[in-house]
Amino acid sequence: MNYDSFLRFIFPDGMFDYFEMTRFNELPDKVEIYFAEKNNPPEEYAKDKLESKGFYEEVRMYDYPMRGRSCILYIKKRRWYNHTQFKYVSRDWNLMAQGTQISSEFASFLKAMDRLSRH
Repeated sequence: MNYDSFLRFIFPDGMFDYFEMTRFNELPDKVEIYFAEKNNPPEEYAKDKLESKGFYEEVRMYDYPMRGRSCILYIKKRRWYNHTQFKYVSRDWNLMAQGTQISSEFASFLKAMDRLSRH
């Protein structure tokens, strides 16, 4: 059985292109799902020398309930140190949302995540 296809059906289009699921906790009243951004540097820095420097603080988002339980997504955005520009950079989800490579549902999801991470 191909679980990857099933997970892609449940989560927003494009989720697994940029994130990997790292943990899943099934509790009596809720489901907790943990995601971490893959170490694929943003295309706008393709000519720069980037080094992965871990993640920003984890963001918590509530998603649609699953099987009568609340569903909480814990998401970690990756950051890279740009040795060319001497600063930390991350993927600009607002820039991604304007393009056509991801679904509008996933774009809305990422925008919400980005807003939460700025607070």
